[in-house]
Amino acid sequence: MDMRAIAMGLMFALMWSSAFTSARIIVEDASPLFSLAVRFLISGLIGVAIARAMGQSWRLTPLQWRATILFGVCQNALYLGLNFVAMQTVEASLAAIIASTMPLLVALATWLVMGEKLKPLGFAGLIAGIVGVALIMGTRIGSGTDMFGVLLCCIGVLALTFATLAVRGAISGGNFMMVVGLQMLVGSAVLFVVAPLTEDIFVNPTLRLGLAFAYTTLVPGLAATLIWVLLLNRIGPIRAATFHFLNPVFGVAIAAVLLGEKLGPLDVVGVLVVTVGILAVQLSRQPARSRPVTQG
Repeated sequence: MDMRAIAMGLMFALMWSSAFTSARIIVEDASPLFSLAVRFLISGLIGVAIARAMGQSWRLTPLQWRATILFGVCQNALYLGLNFVAMQTVEASLAAIIASTMPLLVALATWLVMGEKLKPLGFAGLIAGIVGVALIMGTRIGSGTDMFGVLLCCIGVLALTFATLAVRGAISGGNFMMVVGLQMLVGSAVLFVVAPLTEDIFVNPTLRLGLAFAYTTLVPGLAATLIWVLLLNRIGPIRAATFHFLNPVFGVAIAAVLLGEKLGPLDVVGVLVVTVGILAVQLSRQPARSRPVTQG
């Protein structure tokens, strides 16, 4: 892996992890589902425009349409929608940690459901991830964390895991940016229907809200996606996924710096254990390097 790929991976992980802090700021001044629907509408339109400028077509294959709809519903409407609702009462750092377990859940599901082999390092990583989350949850439950909000985060990451497994390989073959833009519009359409039925829509226009909304729309929403696409093309999905191990650390650090969220000693230990667990699982899925054949 070259230095450019490493820099791209670090940028992606930092941008993705920062989304939880900006979301926490947004839901303090606007209703969560309505604000998310508006964000997806803007991001989706920009994404489609970028795709068209790149020469991509919105005439997708049936498999790509399946990926677009599944990701639009599961990733945007369910995963992010439930996280936005939860972060009215749940700290951004805890939401980031729960969301970061997605690679562990994917590895567990591919082993239990799809019968894929899991190496000893992968097993160790799964156990470490479970232990780390248990440490964090134990401290948070004792400190009065809203468990309904935690449940929403857990359902959200399960929805994202399902979408990831269901559409593996469906977004290959071109038009990737168009798929990204259209799935955001799918999520927007769903949330525009759900929001008036489930929440009192309000917007308190403040500079803080405007900056957080613009950042969330442009940086985690679009820039991180573009960097991820470039990284996938450069080093492939398995190696690129290794950078997910940075998400718990980055997510907690950003929330601590910008929101002043405090961490106890067990929280720190739990974050480090989860981080190591994710890294171990991802490394266990790396393809083995072929040895050169020697002559003679």
